[in-house]
Amino acid sequence: MKIQPAYNHWTDDELLKQFIQTSDQQWLGQLYSRYVSLVYGLCLKYLQQIEDAEDAVINIYEELVRKIPEYRIENFKTWLYSVSKNHCLQLLRKEKNRFFEEVDIQNMESDDFEHLFIDVNENKEKEDALNDCIDRLPEGQRKCIIHFFFDDFSYIDIAEKTGITLNKVKSYIQNGKRNLKICIQKKMKN
Repeated sequence: MKIQPAYNHWTDDELLKQFIQTSDQQWLGQLYSRYVSLVYGLCLKYLQQIEDAEDAVINIYEELVRKIPEYRIENFKTWLYSVSKNHCLQLLRKEKNRFFEEVDIQNMESDDFEHLFIDVNENKEKEDALNDCIDRLPEGQRKCIIHFFFDDFSYIDIAEKTGITLNKVKSYIQNGKRNLKICIQKKMKN
């Protein structure tokens, strides 16, 4: 999609505002077309396959349609980079069927916490314990744990969505994991 000459002088913020106000994808299309080659290059770098990168470019656009109304976006290009990178990392995480760590962003210690979420539906007692323990977490930990493990958000997504600082998000997830593990172990022993 090429930017129509009538919109060349419009800023990213103006196009974004028009999309938010009208939900007309023409505005988002104009804005996205400015950065589609950058998004494609980023996707190709992470996914290593032309077809996968092309699919990701389309899926990221569809993701933007849903996400933009939920966020306060200060700089569209930077935000788009973050969304695109996280999209690719989520694809890689699903492909490898494990948690994928983002260097310098999601520097999580690896422990045996992951097993608490795997196949939880196959064990009703474990599922009930997990749900009860999540409900018992302090609000910040609960929100961050739900967004990270169930909504598949990155640390940055959680910080943007909740307004919690990135360092606090990391802390809430780390402490929430520890608290969940202790709580579930206690419940499973009873």
